[in-house]
Amino acid sequence: MKKHAPAAMRNRDPIAAVLHQELPESGTVLEIASGSGEHIVHFAHLFGNLDWQPSDPDAEAIASILAYLNEYDGTNLRMPMVLDAASPASWEVRGADAILCINMIHISPWEATLGLFEGAARFLGGRNLPLILYGPYIEQGVETAPSNIEFDESLRSRNGQWGLRQLEDVDAVAASHGFARTARHAMPTNNLTVVYRAG
Repeated sequence: MKKHAPAAMRNRDPIAAVLHQELPESGTVLEIASGSGEHIVHFAHLFGNLDWQPSDPDAEAIASILAYLNEYDGTNLRMPMVLDAASPASWEVRGADAILCINMIHISPWEATLGLFEGAARFLGGRNLPLILYGPYIEQGVETAPSNIEFDESLRSRNGQWGLRQLEDVDAVAASHGFARTARHAMPTNNLTVVYRAG
């Protein structure tokens, strides 16, 4: 059954504008935590020169991705795979030339972020290829929007392991795996797209 995330319709084109700047000309884009599948189907349509690999640990999300895939008339969208970001040793990925992760880091345990960079280092490390993250963050020296403060409180009330992350903490995890942040794109509704590369 197809799932719908209202935010996906609002943010997909601003994200796509950044992807135009950051993605390689060809290869495979692995999306971590594809959720409903709405983003990756849209991007597969826009970037027909790239192959797109959706993934998610949740069975309902996989079913939703499949439902969208069945309506997609292109040939560059692969079957979704079950993938847990927190367990990178179990990733059965054939290869990746970019990794995209939208709205996962703040709605998952910190272990998922650690695993995301560990897995990204295996597939992207040393090739100056992008790991692209989208979502809300807290930054040192930057005033946090009231809506993001409220969102953070709401997330933590739902699950003590969730919450907006300090971007500098994410940078530190990236550095421990050989990545450096190469871009920070301000996005609508107080979100960011940040890009890491390991050259």
